[in-house]
Amino acid sequence: MVNEELANRPDNTAFTQQRLPAWQPMLSAGIVIPGFLLIGLAFIGIGVALFITSQSIQVLELDYTGEQPPSPCYKCSDPTVKNCVCNLEFSITTLFKGPVFFYYGLSNYFQNYRKYGVSKDDEQLYGDLDNFKSPSEYCAPYQYDSNDKPIVPCGSIANSMFNDTFNLYQRVNGTKKLVPFDGKGIAWWTDYNIKYRNPSVSPLKNAFNGTVKPLMWPKPAYELDPNDPANNGFINQDFLVWMRTAALPDFRKLYRRITEGDYAEGLPAGTYVLEIAYNYPVLSFEGRKKVVLSNVSWMGGKNEFLGIAYLVIGSLCIVMSIVMLIVYAKFKFPEEE
Repeated sequence: MVNEELANRPDNTAFTQQRLPAWQPMLSAGIVIPGFLLIGLAFIGIGVALFITSQSIQVLELDYTGEQPPSPCYKCSDPTVKNCVCNLEFSITTLFKGPVFFYYGLSNYFQNYRKYGVSKDDEQLYGDLDNFKSPSEYCAPYQYDSNDKPIVPCGSIANSMFNDTFNLYQRVNGTKKLVPFDGKGIAWWTDYNIKYRNPSVSPLKNAFNGTVKPLMWPKPAYELDPNDPANNGFINQDFLVWMRTAALPDFRKLYRRITEGDYAEGLPAGTYVLEIAYNYPVLSFEGRKKVVLSNVSWMGGKNEFLGIAYLVIGSLCIVMSIVMLIVYAKFKFPEEE
C-alpha cells in the first residue's frame, strides 16, 4: 500500500509541487483609479474614431418588395406572373465613393433554422459522384424528385437559392449607360478553394447525367453562368454566397462590386435606373426584398453600434474612476495616510 502511494506521488519538482515563482499584483487605489481612467480615455478615443468613420460610410437602401400598388415592382409581386421585369429609378446627389458594393437583402428569412441549415450534402458539394446518385438523407424532402431521380445539388438551402438579377444604368443625356458589375471573388476564399468542388468530369454537364436540378431552379448547376464556363457548378460565385447561411433573419449578401471603367472612383451624382428581373417570392412568408449600395472603410461596413459601445464603456470606466476616487478620499484606510 505504501509503495502504491509513492508510485502515484508527483515528482518533487518546482512545477509539480507548485513552487514556481509567482507575481501577484497588489491592487491599491493608486493603481486601480488611474488604470480605470486610462482605459476609459483609450476606449473613448477608439469609440470616437469608429463612430466618425462609420458616419463617413455611404449607404443607400432601396426596397423593391412591391407589396403596395405605388411600387414599380407591384405587378411582379404576384407569384402567377412569370419573367417579370421592373425598373427602380433613384438619384444620387453627390459622388458615391468607390469601390461600391452592391448587395441584395432579405427580411424575415430564417436561414438559421436548424433543419434548414443542415439540409445539404457536403460530400456531394465537394464533387463526390457517389453522392450524386445517393444524396444525403439530410437533404429530404429535396433529396429526390417525384420520379425518384436524385436532385443535385440537393437540400433546402440550394433549392431556395436567390435568383433575382439586376442591371444598373445611369441616365446620361437621355440615354441609359450600363454600369459594369464585377462578380469575381465575391464568395469566401475558403468556400471557393476548399469547401466546394466540381467533379473531375469534362464536360461538367456529363457529371449530372441521371440527376435533376433543384425544383425551384430555372436551369441546372452547370448552366448558372452562360458567359463564364469557369463560374459554373458548385463553384459559382452567387451559389457560394447563398450557401453560406446568415445568422439573423434580416440579412444582406454581396451580389456585385462596382470597380471598373468610368465608375472605378464611384457612382457620380445623377439619376440611375435599376432593372430588376423579379423572380424570388417573399410575400408568402411576409418577407421583404431590398438592394443596398454601400462603400467601406478600414473598419469595414457601416456599424454605428461598435463606436457607441466603445464610448459607453469608456464613459463608464471614467465615471467608476471618479466614484472610486471620491470613496478613497473619504474612507481611505489609516495605514495609507
